[in-house]
Amino acid sequence: MKKVAWKMSIKLLPAVLQWFLNFCLIILAFILSFLLLKEILEFLKILLFGNSGDYTLFLANILLFFLYFEFITMIVKYFKDDYHFPLRYFLYIGITAMVRLIIVDHEHPLDTLIFALVILILIVCYFIINITPLERPKRSHLFSKNDDS
Repeated sequence: MKKVAWKMSIKLLPAVLQWFLNFCLIILAFILSFLLLKEILEFLKILLFGNSGDYTLFLANILLFFLYFEFITMIVKYFKDDYHFPLRYFLYIGITAMVRLIIVDHEHPLDTLIFALVILILIVCYFIINITPLERPKRSHLFSKNDDS
């Protein structure tokens, strides 16, 4: 009897953890949506009352807006793709975050160069993901047996 209860709890544990994860992601999506709306209000405040010469602040806020937007999009995609986070969304977020970092903190040239190299690496990774087939072939063409021999 204990063995049956143990097997049942082992089967139930992933389902409970998946529900908990989904619940936490929904809460996170609402928090990010609130922050996205807050950024829209910041845009309006900068446009109406801010100094028109400070484009760095405005551009940094736009990129922060896109970070929130990309995270919300990734959560939506997670639920649409049967609980799977596409890797390319993490690359989008990384590229946007690094561009924002360059815009906000560009006082040290070496740091800016390193940030640019990180962006280049993320873009190369994105290119590799796009040229790689979604499903791996069962057998490589290099190692397949040729029927002609």
